[in-house]
Amino acid sequence: MNYEQCLVYLDQIQNLGIKFGLDNVRTVLSSLNDPQSRYPSIHVAGTNGKGSVCAMLSFILMEHGLRHGLFTSPHLVTVRERIQIAGKPIPKEEFSRHLTSLRGVVEELIASKKLLSPPTYFEMLSCLAFLHFAEERVDIAILEVGMGGRFDATNIVKPVISAITTISPEHQKFLGETQNEIASEKAGIIKPGIPIVCGVEEEEAHQVIWNKAKELSAPFFAVFSKGRSLRKEKTGRNFWFEYKLGEEKYAYAPSLLGEHQGKNAAIAIAVARQLSKNWRRLEKSRIIRGVETANWPGRLEVVSESPFVLVDGAHNEEGAKALRKYVQEFISLPKVLVFAVMRDKNIEKLSEILFPLAHKVICTRFPYFKATAPEDIQRRASRFQDRIVIQPDVQQAVQTALQAASPDGVVLVAGSLFLIGEVKKIFNAFTD
Repeated sequence: MNYEQCLVYLDQIQNLGIKFGLDNVRTVLSSLNDPQSRYPSIHVAGTNGKGSVCAMLSFILMEHGLRHGLFTSPHLVTVRERIQIAGKPIPKEEFSRHLTSLRGVVEELIASKKLLSPPTYFEMLSCLAFLHFAEERVDIAILEVGMGGRFDATNIVKPVISAITTISPEHQKFLGETQNEIASEKAGIIKPGIPIVCGVEEEEAHQVIWNKAKELSAPFFAVFSKGRSLRKEKTGRNFWFEYKLGEEKYAYAPSLLGEHQGKNAAIAIAVARQLSKNWRRLEKSRIIRGVETANWPGRLEVVSESPFVLVDGAHNEEGAKALRKYVQEFISLPKVLVFAVMRDKNIEKLSEILFPLAHKVICTRFPYFKATAPEDIQRRASRFQDRIVIQPDVQQAVQTALQAASPDGVVLVAGSLFLIGEVKKIFNAFTD
């Protein structure tokens, strides 16, 4: 398959939806001689922050000159963003070659009845990442969990370090209704004897993770506990932080915006410290430099200064609150909001958090079959009828927002990362 044919194939298998369980991935990887076991890995789960933590770890490893793999999801503009080596997306040629090979392997396994159902979109990309990292002989791979943890396709690995960032309600249909149930699913990445770094602050969820670590004799490091504090100060558009672990201090000013990134940085620092103990020594100055230079598109990202356009993938309650907090602290100018999310999101709660920020809310829809119709957003956010405008086309929605904002106003774009990807295409003229 060429690259365009690969994209068509992925679109076809995307309709398989979500399927929990490791049998498919285990069968496919076993037939490929388990590429995921040929290099060490870092495994990161959590409701929010896991992508930012992975990005910071990537930049920390780059500061040390280490050739590392990075697997994240979802992507913003091109599927190749999900699979990177040393900060560069997998080339089209390599992507096409691996996916063509994997498709052949899957078809053979199905024909021989060793595989009872085809792998899902995420499972296929996970296998592709494992295969690519092994072929490129990376020093180490950073793997972001897609959803949950226990049955996520990435949970096939035995990492050198695991981390769980935060726990909050999301994907309840799949992970459970309570925070404890969700914490239990995410704690499923914990392996016997493998250190776990925990950034979860909510007491009951924290306890669930601690109990699992104890059960599996996994060394447990709580990022925020007695003797480990985080101090912040405002600096221009962002914050300066000091993370204190007993007598040791890490002072840093992340390039990623928002108070929550100070916590994500503390988690990345804690993971880096554990790597120094369990894998390879990492220097404190380079750890800080990695945190300060890390780039993670689509998270409180300024895509245009004039007019000022801020985009953020705030697709759940915790993410929306982080965006609101940043806007309230740093942006006093008039604001217009462009908003779109998936059908499974709690639109009522998201609208309560985000819509009061703007005098006009433009509801739109990105080109994905799970996207919510803007009319449905309007219906479910009925309290804000007087400020909602419907514009189904994303490009037209952005143009409407720019016209509605005053000359010195601000356009906020929030909701699904699929929306953020479409908007980045508009401002960056990006083509895959």
